Amino acid sequence: MLLKYGLPVLGVIALTLAILSVKRMTPVDAKVLPPSPPPVAAYPNQVGAVGLVEAASENISVSVPVPGLVTSVSVKAGDNVRKGQVLFVLDDRDLRAELALRQSTAELAETKLKRLESSPRPEEIPPAEARVREAQAHLADTETQLRMMEAVKDKRAIRDEDLQKRRRAVDTAQARVQEAQAQLSLLKAGTWRPDLEVARAEVAQAKQQVARLQADLGRLIVTAPINGQILQCKVRPGEYAQAGVLAQPLLLMGDVSRLHVRADIDEKDAWRVKPGAKSIASVRGNSAVRYALEFVRLEPYVVPKRNLTGDATERVDTRVLQAIYRLPTGVALHPGQQMDLSIEAAKQ
Repeated sequence: MLLKYGLPVLGVIALTLAILSVKRMTPVDAKVLPPSPPPVAAYPNQVGAVGLVEAASENISVSVPVPGLVTSVSVKAGDNVRKGQVLFVLDDRDLRAELALRQSTAELAETKLKRLESSPRPEEIPPAEARVREAQAHLADTETQLRMMEAVKDKRAIRDEDLQKRRRAVDTAQARVQEAQAQLSLLKAGTWRPDLEVARAEVAQAKQQVARLQADLGRLIVTAPINGQILQCKVRPGEYAQAGVLAQPLLLMGDVSRLHVRADIDEKDAWRVKPGAKSIASVRGNSAVRYALEFVRLEPYVVPKRNLTGDATERVDTRVLQAIYRLPTGVALHPGQQMDLSIEAAKQ
């Protein structure tokens, strides 16, 4: 009896449990809202583009004109700076030592020039005049002695050799008078003009050397090129700063009073976008936040597109036309942030 009715009952129970288990495991198509609403078309005809937020002045990679050791850094990321404000300074000890030497050389040249310009000194004239009078007196004495010897009537009383010596002594005394008078005239005439010109040229050259060193010192002080904000600071005291274009700039800054979006439009759609085309942008990851953008310009040169990873070895995919749009004021965005753009375009 048990076997006759028990087995069918157990079979019915097992079948019921199996049906319930299968029904419970069957997936149910539930209507669930997406994590973020998908973007909707802003214009009847449009093209999509990926944009990167940047400063209105574009992002400026601040570099150095000459390599050197960084001795001090005056700013940090997020600081607002004024044009001409010191950002960081390179080691200038060797140039300052050379500048001191050049300045002393310039001072010496100026002193020599002043001495030449003030020549003759008033106290130098009386000694020169006295030498002229002395030479004239000596000439008068020799002439008197010559006349006395020539006045002797008996030529046997004097030797002809002595007479010739007296005459040569007069000639020598006359030459000394002329020399003293010439030296007095030269002293009163002052410095020779070519000597003054040479001295002035030496002063000018010394000043130019000082100015060149001061300019070199100024190049070691890196200042802000515009009013803006420090976006990134990768330079620190004690590090060696290289000149030229670097994979990672020493310091990145820009004018963030207004933000721009640089949109990359694929070259196959570039012909559809016209200057002045309207655009709507949404924040990457939140399509509900949308901004109406103001057209600024189209970059005339089509450039290779790069994956927006920030890596120095980014892969070139295709070429893109870059469009610059202006964001509304007061948006809570940051330079370097990605955005999705819908740009009004001509029909395909």
